[in-house]
Amino acid sequence: MKKAITLTVNGDRRELYVATHHSLLDVIRNELGLMGTHRGCDTGNCGACTIQVDGLAMNACLLLAVDYDGSDILTIEGVAQEGALHPVQRALVEKGGIQCGFCTPGMVMNALALLADDPHPTEADIRARLSGNLCRCTGYAKIVEAVGSVQ
Repeated sequence: MKKAITLTVNGDRRELYVATHHSLLDVIRNELGLMGTHRGCDTGNCGACTIQVDGLAMNACLLLAVDYDGSDILTIEGVAQEGALHPVQRALVEKGGIQCGFCTPGMVMNALALLADDPHPTEADIRARLSGNLCRCTGYAKIVEAVGSVQ
Protein backbone atom coordinates (compact mmCIF):
# COMPACT_ATOMS: atom_id res chain seq x y z
CA MET A 1 0.00 0.00 0.00
CA LYS A 2 1.22 3.53 -0.77
CA LYS A 3 0.40 6.93 0.62
CA ALA A 4 1.06 10.50 -0.52
CA ILE A 5 3.22 12.51 1.87
CA THR A 6 4.93 15.87 1.80
CA LEU A 7 8.37 16.41 3.30
CA THR A 8 10.60 19.43 3.31
CA VAL A 9 14.07 17.97 2.78
CA ASN A 10 17.05 20.28 3.06
CA GLY A 11 14.76 23.22 2.44
CA ASP A 12 13.04 21.74 -0.63
CA ARG A 13 9.38 20.75 -0.42
CA ARG A 14 8.91 17.28 -1.85
CA GLU A 15 5.62 15.51 -2.57
CA LEU A 16 6.11 11.77 -2.59
CA TYR A 17 4.06 8.64 -2.99
CA VAL A 18 5.66 6.10 -0.64
CA ALA A 19 5.05 2.55 0.53
CA THR A 20 3.60 2.64 4.03
CA HIS A 21 6.26 0.23 5.30
CA HIS A 22 9.24 2.27 4.07
CA SER A 23 11.44 4.04 6.56
CA LEU A 24 12.63 7.62 6.16
CA LEU A 25 16.02 6.07 5.39
CA ASP A 26 14.49 4.16 2.48
CA VAL A 27 12.79 7.29 1.16
CA ILE A 28 15.85 9.52 1.59
CA ARG A 29 18.16 7.10 -0.20
CA ASN A 30 15.91 5.34 -2.71
CA GLU A 31 13.27 7.93 -3.56
CA LEU A 32 15.28 11.14 -3.18
CA GLY A 33 18.71 9.80 -4.13
CA LEU A 34 20.45 11.37 -1.14
CA MET A 35 23.16 8.84 -0.34
CA GLY A 36 24.94 10.68 2.48
CA THR A 37 22.61 9.20 5.08
CA HIS A 38 24.10 5.76 5.51
CA ARG A 39 22.43 2.42 6.10
CA GLY A 40 24.28 0.64 8.87
CA CYS A 41 22.55 -1.72 11.26
CA ASP A 42 18.86 -1.03 10.43
CA THR A 43 18.14 -1.38 14.15
CA GLY A 44 18.94 2.11 15.46
CA ASN A 45 22.14 1.00 17.18
CA CYS A 46 24.90 2.48 15.02
CA GLY A 47 23.77 6.06 14.28
CA ALA A 48 24.95 5.94 10.64
CA CYS A 49 21.48 7.00 9.49
CA THR A 50 21.12 9.97 11.85
CA ILE A 51 19.16 12.87 10.36
CA GLN A 52 17.29 15.78 11.88
CA VAL A 53 13.51 15.74 11.91
CA ASP A 54 12.00 19.07 12.90
CA GLY A 55 15.32 19.91 14.56
CA LEU A 56 15.73 16.67 16.51
CA ALA A 57 18.45 14.13 15.75
CA MET A 58 16.81 10.78 14.98
CA ASN A 59 17.72 7.43 13.43
CA ALA A 60 16.06 7.39 10.00
CA CYS A 61 16.06 3.58 9.86
CA LEU A 62 13.55 3.46 12.74
CA LEU A 63 11.07 6.02 11.41
CA LEU A 64 8.21 5.13 9.08
CA ALA A 65 8.12 7.82 6.42
CA VAL A 66 4.30 8.06 6.47
CA ASP A 67 4.43 9.05 10.16
CA TYR A 68 6.47 12.16 9.28
CA ASP A 69 4.19 13.69 6.65
CA GLY A 70 4.66 17.46 6.84
CA SER A 71 8.01 17.26 8.64
CA ASP A 72 11.15 19.27 8.01
CA ILE A 73 14.06 16.90 7.33
CA LEU A 74 17.73 17.85 7.34
CA THR A 75 20.24 15.38 5.92
CA ILE A 76 23.99 15.70 5.64
CA GLU A 77 23.54 17.06 2.10
CA GLY A 78 21.79 20.11 3.53
CA VAL A 79 24.47 21.01 6.08
CA ALA A 80 27.11 22.71 3.92
CA GLN A 81 25.93 26.04 2.57
CA GLU A 82 26.92 27.48 -0.81
CA GLY A 83 29.79 25.01 -1.12
CA ALA A 84 31.30 25.89 2.26
CA LEU A 85 31.60 23.25 4.93
CA HIS A 86 29.72 23.83 8.17
CA PRO A 87 32.08 24.59 11.09
CA VAL A 88 31.42 21.10 12.53
CA GLN A 89 32.39 19.48 9.23
CA ARG A 90 35.46 21.69 8.92
CA ALA A 91 36.55 20.90 12.50
CA LEU A 92 36.25 17.16 11.88
CA VAL A 93 38.53 17.48 8.86
CA GLU A 94 41.02 19.79 10.59
CA LYS A 95 41.21 17.78 13.84
CA GLY A 96 41.51 14.38 12.13
CA GLY A 97 38.07 13.18 13.22
CA ILE A 98 37.42 11.51 9.87
CA GLN A 99 38.96 8.29 8.70
CA CYS A 100 36.84 5.99 6.55
CA GLY A 101 33.96 8.50 6.73
CA PHE A 102 31.11 6.01 7.07
CA CYS A 103 30.02 7.31 10.49
CA THR A 104 30.77 10.97 9.74
CA PRO A 105 27.35 12.07 8.41
CA GLY A 106 25.57 10.68 11.46
CA MET A 107 28.18 12.19 13.79
CA VAL A 108 27.74 15.58 12.14
CA MET A 109 23.94 15.46 12.43
CA ASN A 110 24.10 14.54 16.11
CA ALA A 111 26.80 17.15 16.82
CA LEU A 112 24.69 19.85 15.15
CA ALA A 113 21.70 18.92 17.32
CA LEU A 114 23.88 19.00 20.44
CA LEU A 115 25.33 22.42 19.59
CA ALA A 116 21.86 23.78 18.84
CA ASP A 117 20.74 22.64 22.31
CA ASP A 118 23.95 23.67 24.09
CA PRO A 119 26.47 25.88 22.27
CA HIS A 120 29.09 25.20 24.97
CA PRO A 121 28.89 21.49 25.83
CA THR A 122 31.39 19.82 28.09
CA GLU A 123 33.46 16.88 26.90
CA ALA A 124 31.12 14.62 28.89
CA ASP A 125 28.11 16.16 27.14
CA ILE A 126 29.68 15.58 23.73
CA ARG A 127 30.57 11.99 24.56
CA ALA A 128 27.06 11.32 25.88
CA ARG A 129 25.35 12.78 22.80
CA LEU A 130 27.60 10.92 20.37
CA SER A 131 27.39 7.63 22.28
CA GLY A 132 24.74 6.37 19.85
CA ASN A 133 27.05 6.87 16.88
CA LEU A 134 29.47 4.02 16.37
CA CYS A 135 32.87 4.58 14.79
CA ARG A 136 35.15 1.66 14.05
CA CYS A 137 38.14 3.77 13.01
CA THR A 138 38.89 6.81 15.13
CA GLY A 139 38.58 5.87 18.78
CA TYR A 140 36.34 8.98 19.20
CA ALA A 141 38.97 11.26 20.79
CA LYS A 142 39.49 13.34 17.64
CA ILE A 143 35.73 13.49 16.99
CA VAL A 144 35.05 14.75 20.52
CA GLU A 145 37.91 17.25 20.21
CA ALA A 146 36.55 18.51 16.89
CA VAL A 147 33.01 19.02 18.19
CA GLY A 148 34.34 20.75 21.30
CA SER A 149 36.42 23.13 19.18
CA VAL A 150 33.34 24.51 17.41
CA GLN A 151 32.06 26.23 20.56
